[in-house]
Amino acid sequence: MFRIEAEVDRARRDLLRSRLRDTNTAASPVLAALRGTPDEREVPLHVWALDESGDLAGGLVGHTWTTWLHVTYLWVDTPHRGAGLGSRLLAHAEHTARTARACTTARLETWDFQAPDFYRKQGYDVVCVIPDYPPGLTEYTLTKRIA
Repeated sequence: MFRIEAEVDRARRDLLRSRLRDTNTAASPVLAALRGTPDEREVPLHVWALDESGDLAGGLVGHTWTTWLHVTYLWVDTPHRGAGLGSRLLAHAEHTARTARACTTARLETWDFQAPDFYRKQGYDVVCVIPDYPPGLTEYTLTKRIA
């Protein structure tokens, strides 16, 4: 018997993620050859920019996994936009990923109203376009060689 539930159950989510990773690792020689557990291989990488008063001016949240940097969020507060802060945050994350974590490639996702042109100017290439995700928007996946 099966039961469908629509509630958030973090323990089950974590169990499902763990079992999926174990299955994937067992099935893939590439993943099986990686050192450490999947959770040990995915290492957070955060970069913060504070203004003169110590308030958050911008930041980048991501992680490194194997030889990849994955940028999850990059945000710059409105008064600080256009001054190169986003470029500096991204460059710092790429430098850290390359020099301290042996990453060779970076990836990220963005929507058409956000920053695909900004990322192209930083050397990123569009590798995937998903129109109407969500409806009325287009999502882009971009990558960049950083080594």
